[in-house]
Amino acid sequence: MNSFFLFFMWSQFNDVLLYSTRGITSANQFTVHRQLTLHGMTIRESEDEWGVPHSFTLMVQQQSLVVAACSESEMEKWMEDLKMAVDMAEECNGLTTDLLSASKDVKSSGASEVESEDDLCGSRTSLARNGNNSGNTLNRGNTTAHVCWHRNTSVSMLDFSIAIENQLSGNLLRKFKNSNGWQKLWVVFTNFTLFFYKAHEDEYPLTSLPLLGYSVTHAGESENIHKDHVFKLHFKSHIYYFRTESEYFFERYCKTHYSSKRYSTPCKLH
Repeated sequence: MNSFFLFFMWSQFNDVLLYSTRGITSANQFTVHRQLTLHGMTIRESEDEWGVPHSFTLMVQQQSLVVAACSESEMEKWMEDLKMAVDMAEECNGLTTDLLSASKDVKSSGASEVESEDDLCGSRTSLARNGNNSGNTLNRGNTTAHVCWHRNTSVSMLDFSIAIENQLSGNLLRKFKNSNGWQKLWVVFTNFTLFFYKAHEDEYPLTSLPLLGYSVTHAGESENIHKDHVFKLHFKSHIYYFRTESEYFFERYCKTHYSSKRYSTPCKLH
């Protein structure tokens, strides 16, 4: 079974599911391989049929596409969101027809606005180092979609809704795995990403860390972190320690990070 990356594209006039072929172009773009309309789409589990774990089939207009998620929970997220999108497309179908008819009587200005996905400044696996150049532009290769692709994870509609409710900013002390000192930074947590500033007045971050796929835990005794209010963020071999200046903010950060994307192990709060 080949690897694909699935996207939703939903608007009043274009309810489709896009998927790309594996790989990214030199311009850090995904190449759209095919699109399926959401109107009339049915979704069914097909693990028994194909013998592939966590697989399900999308069927529409005598076309079918068999896909597989990396886990049962990922499969459930995809199936739930797809079914919701199909229902929304069907509900909006009548309204779309009326709007299209009315638009024929309106003179087009020839311009359109496209709302792009929020960028996640930062590397795909570790902290990005942007330096102090205020003219740095956001890296299009590190959008939410690219981070999901490289970390083999998904973000559901519910994840986005929860993320909006879990935003936090304040001072944090940061320590890398192989360093001894702690660096005090102003940190903003939003859109699944930690943005690090030298001071709260700064307009541009020094660096950022996309947290999709990361786990948040306590530092173990063997790690020799002899400080209070310390939590650890880790993904594969990438490990970062953070320390708050009070137990209140320690609890806030742990709860916020954990609830925003269902990290594997929450901090145990005392």
